[in-house]
Amino acid sequence: MASGDGKNNLILRRQLADLKKNPVDGFSAGLVDDDNLLVWEIVLIGPADTLYEGGFFRAILTFPPEYPLLPPKMRFVTQMWHPNIYENGEVCISILHAPGEDQWGYEAASERWLPIYTVETIMVSVTSLLSQDPPSLDSPANVDAAKQVREDLAGYRSKVRRLASQSAEF
Repeated sequence: MASGDGKNNLILRRQLADLKKNPVDGFSAGLVDDDNLLVWEIVLIGPADTLYEGGFFRAILTFPPEYPLLPPKMRFVTQMWHPNIYENGEVCISILHAPGEDQWGYEAASERWLPIYTVETIMVSVTSLLSQDPPSLDSPANVDAAKQVREDLAGYRSKVRRLASQSAEF
């Protein structure tokens, strides 16, 4: 019996089946363990004409039991260097933040998670995030990456390209 129950189980099963039947350019998705619908492995292909081009970036999407009312967490397993990705790989973007008002006032409620969002929606947002050059420095998750963008943009770009190249070797 797959973990996850009731409605979220059905929603996740449908999304997985749809992604297998109609793959989306730029990423692949599957279960880490066939018995657990709440943990997915994602492989994101570095978007063309970006610093990440040519890279293959593995990530884990972990869905809460309350999904789709609450968003999943996304964590890159492949080493990443980006102001909106914590050093542990956790992705910090608005649509992965719980619905409602932002207590710090950085995001409008309309920018945050909505239960109609899907894995494809998340991956489009992450791809868009990685496509920004230079990246946004609003409320950075990785302060060191943000500092490098501000103080040494060429060095930042070089490091990202090197990591993208290394990711393709695995």
